[in-house]
Amino acid sequence: MSTHDVVVSSRRAAEQFAFRDLDDVPDEQIDDLDEVEEIEVELVVLALAGTTVVDDGMVEHAYVLAMDRAGIATAAEARVSALEFVRENFGRAKGEVLRELAADEDQTARAVGEFEGAFSELAEREGLEPVPGAELTIRTLRENGVRVALTTGLTRCTMEAILGALSWNDLADVVLCSDDVQRGRPYPDLALTALLRTGTSSVDSMIVVGDTVSDIESGLAAGAGVTVGVLTGWHDERALTFAGADAVIDSIADLPALLGLRNDRIA
Repeated sequence: MSTHDVVVSSRRAAEQFAFRDLDDVPDEQIDDLDEVEEIEVELVVLALAGTTVVDDGMVEHAYVLAMDRAGIATAAEARVSALEFVRENFGRAKGEVLRELAADEDQTARAVGEFEGAFSELAEREGLEPVPGAELTIRTLRENGVRVALTTGLTRCTMEAILGALSWNDLADVVLCSDDVQRGRPYPDLALTALLRTGTSSVDSMIVVGDTVSDIESGLAAGAGVTVGVLTGWHDERALTFAGADAVIDSIADLPALLGLRNDRIA
């Protein structure tokens, strides 16, 4: 099995790749960072919207339309609270988020259907774009013997539409959605399912990358060797850091450099 050895936590790397802000991290956590030396990376688990696919508010807009059409949180004050909840839970399975907001299962089912329809409408009207460098990063990882999993809290129908629009159907080793697991993020099910399907030898050899707190929490719950936050999605560096990310980088395009791989071309 081909793997890639990488030093992932050192003060030098922290300065170069925006590892946790050491001024904000307790001393005992800094000590923990220094103890991490080298891992053999076999699998990188990547989130979709906000991490590898540009999300300029499309997911939030789809939530708003879904709530409008399903009759959820129609009063102004209730809508403000509902949107705050949605933003705090970006990255989770959409059905789970809407279930928390709906009055019952019937309304939940309707809201989920409306969300998928709204997202498809918005994607068709506004178009979908990859995060710059995302495709090249995935190809670089795979060329270096690292398996790649794309994961999302969207349903299979919507996920397949996104992959098809970007011509990404065969880009990753495995693609997983909310339909593939019993529990979505922040539970570890997506990451662990990716590990099993790719035959990765241990959780220590897995890196989980995402733009939301839920992505990081999912990686930690799965026991991933490293969790990496990216700043192309919803949550900022502070939120990702305090969620437990071992590193926070500007974009998925910076991941090969973080792992000591070359990614010279621009895509």
